[in-house]
Amino acid sequence: MNAKDDEDVIELLLRQHLEIRGLFTDLETATGDERRDTFRNLVRLLAVHETAEEEIVHPAARSGENGNAIVDARLSEEHDAKEMLSELDDLGPDGEGFDTLLRKLRDAVLAHARHEEGEEFPRLRAMYDPEQLHTMAKAARVAEATAPTRPHPGVETAAENLLAGPPAAIMDRARDLIRSALNK
Repeated sequence: MNAKDDEDVIELLLRQHLEIRGLFTDLETATGDERRDTFRNLVRLLAVHETAEEEIVHPAARSGENGNAIVDARLSEEHDAKEMLSELDDLGPDGEGFDTLLRKLRDAVLAHARHEEGEEFPRLRAMYDPEQLHTMAKAARVAEATAPTRPHPGVETAAENLLAGPPAAIMDRARDLIRSALNK
C-alpha cells in the first residue's frame, strides 16, 4: 500500500495545497518548456483538486450551523479561480498579461486554501470520525481519477460535476494527449 493511501481526506487536500503552492513558486522562475510543463501540471492539479472538493468535501461540510454559508463562499472562490485559470489556459505561459493574471490567480487560490484550512477542514475533523475521513479520501481519489483536467467555470456543484464532468474529462484528456504528442 502506498503511503498516500493512508491519508484521510484532509491530509490529502493539505498535501495538494502544498503541491499547488510549490507549482506557483516554480512558475516564477521557470522558462521555456519547463514553464509550459509546470503550468500544465498546475492547471491539471487545480482542476482535479477542485472537482474532488466539489463532489466530496463541500457536500460533507454543508451540515451543521453555517455550513451552507461556508461552502457557498468556497464555491464562489472556486468559480472565480476557474474563470482566471481558463483565461490563463487560453493565453498560454508566453501570452501578454499572463504573469499579471497568474499572480492574481495565485493570490486567490492561496486565500481559498487558507479559508478551507481554517474553516472547512476543522469542521470536517469535528463532524466525521477517522474512518469516514479515510473513506472520503478514497472517494476523492476516484473523483480525481475521472475529473476533467482543465477548468470548467460554472461547474461547481457535485451534481454539475457528475453530469458535465465525464464528457468534459474525456475531451480534456484527449486534448492533453494531443498536446503532449505535439510537444515531443
